Amino acid sequence: MKKQFAVIGLGRFGGSICRTLSEEGAEVLAIDMDEDRVNEFTPIATHAVIADSTDESVLKSLGLRNFDHVIVAIGDNLQASILTTLMLKELGVKKVTAKAQNDYHEKVLNKIGADRVAHPERDMGVRVAHNITSSSVLDYLELSHEHSIVEVIAGRKMDGKTLIELDVRANYGVNIVAIKVGGKINVSPRADQTVHSGDILIVIGSDSDIDRFKKQLLENE
Repeated sequence: MKKQFAVIGLGRFGGSICRTLSEEGAEVLAIDMDEDRVNEFTPIATHAVIADSTDESVLKSLGLRNFDHVIVAIGDNLQASILTTLMLKELGVKKVTAKAQNDYHEKVLNKIGADRVAHPERDMGVRVAHNITSSSVLDYLELSHEHSIVEVIAGRKMDGKTLIELDVRANYGVNIVAIKVGGKINVSPRADQTVHSGDILIVIGSDSDIDRFKKQLLENE
C-alpha cells in the first residue's frame, strides 16, 4: 500500500513538500485555511481541503490519526503550529514533522512531541555558508547537532591513492560512503578503489572530524 501523507500549510515549504510527495506517487492530503492555495493544489495532491487545523474536531473528521506521516508546515502563526502539532500527537498520529520559525519555536515543538523538527531557513543558511567558505565543499547536510554528511571534491593530495592508503577512518575519524565519478555513483566503495583529483566524495562524520579532514586533505592546495 502507498504511504499516506498529510501536509498542513501550503506555503512555499509545505507546497514544495506536497508537490514532491505527489510526484513520488504518494497519497497526499493537502490542508490549508486559504481557499486559493487549496484550489492551487487540488490537481496536484490526492485530496485538498480547506480546514482549520487548530480545531480538534476537524483533525478527527479528516482521519489524520490513520495517516503514516503528517507535516505541519504552517507559516508565521506559531500558536497554530504548536497547537496543531500537540493535538496531532494526542490523537496518536504515528509521525509528525513540524516546521520551526526560530530556535525557541523548535524547542517548544520538540518538547510537545514532534518526531522531527525542520528549520528550513536556518538549515539552508548553514548549507550556503559551508558552500561559500570552502571551495572543496559542494553540499552539506546536518544529521544532528554534531554530525553531518558532506559532498567534497577530491584534490591533489588524494590523487592516485587508494582508500586503504588514505585510511581516512583511522586518520581523521570520517567515512567515505560513496564516490561519484562522472554521472555514476559507487556506494560503499572497496578499499582498493583509487581516488582521482576531481572525484566527488560523500563523507560522513562528526563536524570536528570533517573539518580536520577538509583542512588537512582538501584545502590549501
